[in-house]
Amino acid sequence: MVEQQVGNPVRSGQLEDAPVVVYVQQLLEQAVAQSASDLHFEPYEQSYRVRMRIDGQLREAPPAPLAFRDRLAARIKVMARLDVAEKRLPQDGRIQLRLQSGRELDLRVSTLPTLFGEKVVVRVLDTRHAQLDLTTLGYEAGDLAVLQEAIHRPHGMVLVTGPTGSGKTQSLYACLNLLNTPEVNIATVEDPCEIQMTGINQVNVQDRPGLSFAVALRAFLRQDPDILMVGEIRDLETAQIAIQAAQTGHLVLSTLHTNDAPATLVRLRNMGVAPYNLAASVSLITAQRLIRRLCEQCREPASVSRDVLQQAGMAAEGLPADQYTLYTPKGCSACHRGFKGRTGIFQVMPMTETLRELVLQDTSGLELARQARREGVSSLREAGLRKVLAGETSLDEVLAATRA
Repeated sequence: MVEQQVGNPVRSGQLEDAPVVVYVQQLLEQAVAQSASDLHFEPYEQSYRVRMRIDGQLREAPPAPLAFRDRLAARIKVMARLDVAEKRLPQDGRIQLRLQSGRELDLRVSTLPTLFGEKVVVRVLDTRHAQLDLTTLGYEAGDLAVLQEAIHRPHGMVLVTGPTGSGKTQSLYACLNLLNTPEVNIATVEDPCEIQMTGINQVNVQDRPGLSFAVALRAFLRQDPDILMVGEIRDLETAQIAIQAAQTGHLVLSTLHTNDAPATLVRLRNMGVAPYNLAASVSLITAQRLIRRLCEQCREPASVSRDVLQQAGMAAEGLPADQYTLYTPKGCSACHRGFKGRTGIFQVMPMTETLRELVLQDTSGLELARQARREGVSSLREAGLRKVLAGETSLDEVLAATRA
């Protein structure tokens, strides 16, 4: 994992004297200023490491004094209203942080007992920086049009797939932001709700009282809904209720953890969903990854041959020339090692009649992928390579993000 120093939130000479309360507040402010998604507090026998995840990469911040080890975890647990005395079990909580600017944002806290103390991870849920416009997420024009057509249908299921941290929730909320009008009733169930949006009825999964995805979905269906969003389809019960909703006049949006769009159909089938229900309910599947953008101020051009791009996975018909100019990262004061910000790459697969027939025939995932390819659905690798040719990212970045 690439690590890099982050700007010092407190001068190192003052750390020993700084109250823990002030130190934690300044670290959180620094994380927000750096657009970090997560802040890690990690105790070790002879050190205490603090890291921030920026643009998907963990980068080290100046280490906290070892004397702060227990006090830091305790302070964050107090802010999150967790049991400070309980150090043997993991705990989860939330913090509503008021910044010096007066702005408030939500933080999600997770604690984990380790050999040398409690490790704490703070997830920054900054709605202001969340891109909720579909046109800014990185969709190509043709794919965006197909997606918009699917989410404007009155019923059916639209699925977004990808690994943890690939931007699935943000994509779903960009869709909901487009659909959120006074004429429709929208309800979501998530674990937890990461983006708060006015006009949408949002529910958090709660294990202790038994409020699961399935329980919430059943309740939603008695609430006269038009659009439902399920944070993740984790089991057969949730999948069946979501499919029932999609077949009875509701638009359902949800996510799964699969490598690509065709594999999603296989995953649902293996989960126990009947092929005829899949064929009748799923409208569109989009798989996605997040890749880092090259810094436009310092990126460096590099000439590569057509053979290199073909070996990477680019179709020969899309490469008429012998040589192409790509860009590589360099690094400057305006970026982090040549990259600044992230964008998405997408594989958008609408469910055509041919694909529905293959699902009904219990066809393998490989054949589903071949049919999608014949219908013009690009792979994630190909979508990424087009961004490489456009100078948005590097070849190595796309290869790493789309490695099988």
